[in-house]
Amino acid sequence: MKSCKNSYTIDRRNGNTVCHFIKCHTPPFKGVFFRYNKGMKNTHLEHPEDMILTGDLSVLDWFTGGGHVSLKYDGAPAVVWGNHPKTHRFFVGTKSVFNKVKIKINYTHRDIDANHDGEVAKILHACLDHIPHHLGYMVFQGDFIGFGGSDEYKPNTLTYKFPDVVDQKIIIAPHTQYVTTQCESNLANATAVPMKSFPYYYNWEKMDECLFIGTKVRERENDPISNLKKSIDFIRHMAGGIQFVDQKTANELKKQINKDYREGREVDPNNYGIHGRLINYWKLVQETKADVMSRLTHSDPVQAYLGYDKHIGEGFVMTNKFGMYKLVYRHIFSYANFNSGRFVPVG
Repeated sequence: MKSCKNSYTIDRRNGNTVCHFIKCHTPPFKGVFFRYNKGMKNTHLEHPEDMILTGDLSVLDWFTGGGHVSLKYDGAPAVVWGNHPKTHRFFVGTKSVFNKVKIKINYTHRDIDANHDGEVAKILHACLDHIPHHLGYMVFQGDFIGFGGSDEYKPNTLTYKFPDVVDQKIIIAPHTQYVTTQCESNLANATAVPMKSFPYYYNWEKMDECLFIGTKVRERENDPISNLKKSIDFIRHMAGGIQFVDQKTANELKKQINKDYREGREVDPNNYGIHGRLINYWKLVQETKADVMSRLTHSDPVQAYLGYDKHIGEGFVMTNKFGMYKLVYRHIFSYANFNSGRFVPVG
């Protein structure tokens, strides 16, 4: 490991060059960058069952591959912040900071006014004022939950009830950290890694003006995920009789699946023509996902509600050497997101 200008360190292993942004108060994250570097560019998180449509059986290994699991919060908008690896200046923004063109990185309030308007601009102004600027040379993403002063928030579809009135100015649920392959690269080339730890933040870490929330997810002791191995091996064996499709066809099938959920219908293989057998196989993988989710639990003091119904939350994000995917009850949340006005808020 060699020293790099601006107090970076550069590590070269397995042909990869990775910057550790560890200046000031932030300790190195031992090995995290290298375990999760492959195939996890800054892209939209996929549902694991959708990966099977093209015959990607690695997702079956992902289910029982262990790794890191985090609770998925239903906040909005997504906020990105940190010290930029190229300019070394603190910034805030939305996911537009990752654009290859029309990049919207905000170092000042004037930048925010030039790049954004409405509620998003209001939120980013508050983030620039209240997110601590002393986080070392690192970049983070999280969901904005709300402004302080209440014990109940509905940033998107779910309503979150806090045990006490929040005293801080803003509330954010961090979930992702980003690294780059070169010290001088821009954020469009950033690679997402699971945030196994966060400077000054372990579960409920309160700061003077910003409350970062999060919780550790664990397997239920009496029913570990490893118990699913036999059923997953059976699903793998069945793959020999399935006609998988190319990526273009898979994208069309995903659109039809999402339409079914948005309109409140179950996914019926009989409605998928020549791909009916593939959709049956897809449903088997989806059932495995539900089995995995039922084996996860957490002790988050924030309670989540959809209407009057209490939920464990929107779901989870699980990361291991086979990939990073989201575990979400699609039949509930796709419909709810599309028809959120129909749900009665918590009283």
